[in-house]
Amino acid sequence: GRAGGWWRRQTGCGDHGDDVMSGVIAGNLRPLTEPDLALVRGWRNHESVRRFMYTQHEIAEQEHRDWFARCEQDPLRHLLVYECDEQPRGFVHFTMQTAGKVADWGFYIAPEAPRGTGTGLGRQALEFGFQRLALHKICGQALGFNQRSIDFHRKMGFCQEGVLRDQHFDGQQFHDVICFGLLDSEWQVRG
Repeated sequence: GRAGGWWRRQTGCGDHGDDVMSGVIAGNLRPLTEPDLALVRGWRNHESVRRFMYTQHEIAEQEHRDWFARCEQDPLRHLLVYECDEQPRGFVHFTMQTAGKVADWGFYIAPEAPRGTGTGLGRQALEFGFQRLALHKICGQALGFNQRSIDFHRKMGFCQEGVLRDQHFDGQQFHDVICFGLLDSEWQVRG
């Protein structure tokens, strides 16, 4: 299950090489719980986060609760909160594919989170995916205009695997979707 002590291990700047990971805000992951929903929905609805999502409308409270209830019942979904100094600072989720040990991930940090929080979240999430979930591969996507997410995936060691041209329509125009993948063997080499 999701219980246990897996989320208590903290990482510092030196674990993956100071040249790439300096300035990381160390933290830990824990499962998302119902009391977190209002805070996480606030982050998700913030313009700085929402504009980079596939669905860009403001998420209503009941819509968010319904989503959480569905995810809680799905053993292929893992919803996690990233904390620094016991303060929630980000959200990450994994959706495992039914065939094999491959999962998609998604994430965002609190709009007011200090610089370096995203890298800490990314490192912890990858450790969770490859060690706790024993994944072979983690896949990510970024809208073509989301340069920060594209750069972040590259910083985390992901390889760009393709471009889905004009794949996403936001109600006004089409956007490319950039596809990324990271294998467990590649992550171990970086680690």
